[in-house]
Amino acid sequence: MPEIRQNPATKEWVIVATERAKRPEEFVKLAKPRHSPRFSKKCPFCPGHEDQTPPEISSNRDEHGAWTVRVVPNRFAALVPEGDSIREEDFDFFRKMPGFGQHEVIIETPLHNASLGRIGDDKAFEIVSTYHERYRCLSRDKRFKLITIFRNYGREAGTSLEHPHSQIVATPIVPLHIRHRLEEATRFFDDTGECVFCRIIESERKERDRIVMEGDGFIVIEPFAARSPFETWILPLEHRSTFGEATLAEIGGFARILNRVFAKFVHALQDPAFNMVIQTAPTNEEGEDYYHWHVKLFPRVTTPAGFELGTGVYINTVLPEAAAEYLRKT
Repeated sequence: MPEIRQNPATKEWVIVATERAKRPEEFVKLAKPRHSPRFSKKCPFCPGHEDQTPPEISSNRDEHGAWTVRVVPNRFAALVPEGDSIREEDFDFFRKMPGFGQHEVIIETPLHNASLGRIGDDKAFEIVSTYHERYRCLSRDKRFKLITIFRNYGREAGTSLEHPHSQIVATPIVPLHIRHRLEEATRFFDDTGECVFCRIIESERKERDRIVMEGDGFIVIEPFAARSPFETWILPLEHRSTFGEATLAEIGGFARILNRVFAKFVHALQDPAFNMVIQTAPTNEEGEDYYHWHVKLFPRVTTPAGFELGTGVYINTVLPEAAAEYLRKT
């Protein structure tokens, strides 16, 4: 019969609809393989089109002076770096503040089709190191409270450009749903004296049914209360509350494990669209015991419908244990 499972880190409920559950391999039939060229004349991120992006913030270059990674402001930024974070109220009720923040794009490679999962570990390390470098740089601005690194891959995941890229948004606020997750993690720590994510890692290593892989200082799982088929978490074994605290060795391990997970998506799920987000504590909460930075990936193999949107309770048609077994074998 169906199960209603609760995420121990957030207390959110999901329905695992075993009565209409699909086998993991059925999602391969739904996916459409992607075939992209190495270079696109229409792509503003391809080499030779640098004038089509705002002036770069930073870049890595090879011995010939050609760029290998570029960081540029988002041309259609959700927030702008000019201004401040002073709040105002209209009629002592409606609260607002200037749209201050930083919105950057990391162009990961000059090759139009060389995405994570199809590249070597050295290149993956260059990309993830850039994530870390930009996080550390932005975190020095004390006006920023939260730095979010994310990747939208494929049109179904919300991207308009297929050239491999990620984004970073630094905000002067911590959104309510993030606050809720931080509060739940704090509550667990106050009750038990433990980090809830460290407990999840411990429990998953004992049970083992939902582990996809482990190594390089990280564990990859299909979470117990996955909201959608093949929702995947990557957690560092070493407790650190923010992504910025990761060591150079951990960044190397993260790059290798992330590349392997993306490769599994390519081969096991026929390269689906997906969203990736690095979840981290606010910048001023480094060194805290209650939170544990981690990565969440959401392959877009299903679409939330009325029940999910109306209740916030997601229906998952693939058992997380079955999804983990399938990814392990692929």
